[in-house]
Amino acid sequence: MLRTILSVSGKPGLYKLISQGKNMLIIEALDGTKKRFPAYGHDKVISLGDIAMYTDDEEVALGEVLESVKNKENGAVASIDYKKASAEALHAYMAEVLPTYDRDRVHTSDIKKLIQWYNILVNNGITEFVEVQEETTEE
Repeated sequence: MLRTILSVSGKPGLYKLISQGKNMLIIEALDGTKKRFPAYGHDKVISLGDIAMYTDDEEVALGEVLESVKNKENGAVASIDYKKASAEALHAYMAEVLPTYDRDRVHTSDIKKLIQWYNILVNNGITEFVEVQEETTEE
């Protein structure tokens, strides 16, 4: 599911991929307006499925981090206000969600964006962050 959710550099919020045209993508805002517009090749567009967070050992997919936030918040919106919270409070929150996150490379702005994105996704009914791999058994 996260593969079709996009972040566009320079534009706030998240967007859903609707379709692809020649040299552009048609995207829809997930801000409640459902406004659709094109994203061209010169726009820096990245799928949330391609984003990972730094930890002390290796990178962890954003979907797994969002799943940890969902488990902490019992599927509800984040209990912390990322706009008003102090840097210390944000880092303490992140330590609860992902204890091994790299404190040197994950900045306060990254944590704010994570919480903002999580809230947008939950408010839009998108709560499946980790794709379930169906296991096939051969006999």
